[in-house]
Amino acid sequence: MMPSLQERLVTVLGEVLAVEEEPDGALTVRHNHTLASLRVVTITEGLELVSLTQVVAWDVPLTRRIRDRVTAQANTTQLGTVALVERDSEATAKRASAKIADVMLRYNFPGAGLSDDALRTLVLLVLDRGAEIRRALTG
Repeated sequence: MMPSLQERLVTVLGEVLAVEEEPDGALTVRHNHTLASLRVVTITEGLELVSLTQVVAWDVPLTRRIRDRVTAQANTTQLGTVALVERDSEATAKRASAKIADVMLRYNFPGAGLSDDALRTLVLLVLDRGAEIRRALTG
């Protein structure tokens, strides 16, 4: 019996990263000060996507400079979509203008047909890009 895409991800990523299998089926990995969640999503029979969401920075003070940096990173990223998720800061809730943000990198790709090496390489390329974005945002 052939291993599932989920099982393949655990195996190929486990060779290079610590992989945590979450109770809800997600896989969690940490890579260069970032945190990522990977899920296998069945779209239709024969089409399974790997959905990767990487938190590249969190609790970043929301300034014009950060917005500009995130926009610059989004414009140069080919493997995924960079998103700025704005929220109110709990610590500064008394000041109505205090906002913080988390920066995410999201990438979905079909997993079928990829060799184990190609699957590992693609995931690592995306995770490396997220780490580059983190360095660009946080110095």
